[in-house]
Amino acid sequence: MLTEYELEALFLSLKIASVAVIFSLPLGIGCAWLLARRQFWGKSLLDGLIHLPLVLPPVVIGYLLLITMGRQGMVGKWLYDWFGFTFSFSWRGAALAVAVVSFPLMVRSIRLALEGVDKKLEQAARTLGASSTRVFMTITLPLMIPGILTGTILAFARALGEFGATITFVSNIPGQTQTIPLAMYSFIETPGAESEAARLCIVAIVIALLSLFASEWLTRVARKRLGAA
Repeated sequence: MLTEYELEALFLSLKIASVAVIFSLPLGIGCAWLLARRQFWGKSLLDGLIHLPLVLPPVVIGYLLLITMGRQGMVGKWLYDWFGFTFSFSWRGAALAVAVVSFPLMVRSIRLALEGVDKKLEQAARTLGASSTRVFMTITLPLMIPGILTGTILAFARALGEFGATITFVSNIPGQTQTIPLAMYSFIETPGAESEAARLCIVAIVIALLSLFASEWLTRVARKRLGAA
């Protein structure tokens, strides 16, 4: 059984990952649509920036967030002075950190799903008088749903496992920013806490495996659906 301390880290991880995914999803769909369906100047640059967190060390991402969104950061100072809102040393900052790290996985899955949608279906709807918004809402979006679900699950799983960006940006504060990876780090550094670290390790593995199984299943569903269409 998990202790109260471990359960706190687990529930906080689920909360942070859920908030990160929910707020990232509309932007993820928009970016995926731009990359898949539009040609514009700077598209390669946008694509590179979106996928940059995949290749940057997480500590670098955390540092960049610290100097931009921290209490004294370029944007963070303005948010605090005008609205009294801060990401520093709070679960909101942890959610921002994991959202940035997991965002490329979400966009990539949604983009692949969008590129698999037959454009002839959209063109046929337009010739019948449907507006672009109606075509997207009634044809494109429903066909993208499996890819959206897959991207959401992958991003959620990645958010649960983020360590470097979180600890660099918002530190390791129990009850505030201490997610499962950070709690494991604390246990590893504590003599005699090997069993606690092992329990959280098992929890993290189980969640990750369930997420990967769900993602694979949804991918198969998406292929069947698009094939039938």
